[in-house]
Amino acid sequence: MVAAVFNPFGYARQRFRQWWQARLPLVDTMTLTQRNVYILPTRPGFMLMLTLLVLLVASINYQLNLGYLLTFLLAGSAVVGMHVCHATLRGLTLILTPPEAQFAGASATLSIVLANERKSARHGIGLAVLDATHEDHWAWTDVPAQGSCTVQVAFKPERRGLHPVPPLTAETRFPLGTFRVWTVWRPASQVLVYPRPEPYPPPLPPGEPRAGGAAAMRAQNSGEFEGVRAYRRGDPLKLVVWKKAAKSDELVSRDTMQSQRYELWLDYQQAGHADREPRLSRLAAWVLQADKLGQDYGLRLPGHEIAPGSGEAHKRRCLEALAVC
Repeated sequence: MVAAVFNPFGYARQRFRQWWQARLPLVDTMTLTQRNVYILPTRPGFMLMLTLLVLLVASINYQLNLGYLLTFLLAGSAVVGMHVCHATLRGLTLILTPPEAQFAGASATLSIVLANERKSARHGIGLAVLDATHEDHWAWTDVPAQGSCTVQVAFKPERRGLHPVPPLTAETRFPLGTFRVWTVWRPASQVLVYPRPEPYPPPLPPGEPRAGGAAAMRAQNSGEFEGVRAYRRGDPLKLVVWKKAAKSDELVSRDTMQSQRYELWLDYQQAGHADREPRLSRLAAWVLQADKLGQDYGLRLPGHEIAPGSGEAHKRRCLEALAVC
């Protein structure tokens, strides 16, 4: 095995970046001013400076009036371009829309509104996530005069839980590309990351008798608990067991009178894995499966229990509990 080569310059750069970013405030709305906008020449800018220096030396040496004219004309254009470039970002307001929860392994999309109160448009503004793996994924836009636009950037959280939004950067090189103007922004929002659902989970566990019930537990082949009957005209579509209909070409409905004696519980202790993360992954898949079937279900976690229910709000509550478990 080849040992990794230690790069002191890269390490020092990373430490300085961490120290510098830690000093920035955590805000979801930031207005760019002279205090938080930075400017440096780009590589073409340095080449232009070298070219101007050569032109100036040659004009002095050979007493070329047209050389002086060309040199100062190009220098004046560069200075004007520097002011225009800096003004493109200065005065712009960045607003982060609260991010939506995502599953682990999927890209979390961040929507950023760029508001421009100036009477002229701003061109060539790019935004990106400020880290080593996302810095090349820029989203570019123009902001209309006295208007706004929305830009979306993404990052991929690998673990479940509550994650802070990573630092973002905005930059422009408009109009000449000889200067780079940029800013660094640390949003205060956080992104909730659900466990990654198991790709091929087993069928749902059998239903448990309700308190005081004497019926025995019996699971169907489709993974649903006992309580089905032949389809009757007028039954709501949400009561039709579509999975069984796809397998046997026979329409059946849930017997609400029978199923009232049973409760579907998704239990951490019965998830069937020895490790914590695979258990949570299976429970997340079961939550999605039960919600898709329209069943009432409850969730049991170590030290926490969510009563049976259904609907989008109940599903989100269960997934949030799995994310922070």
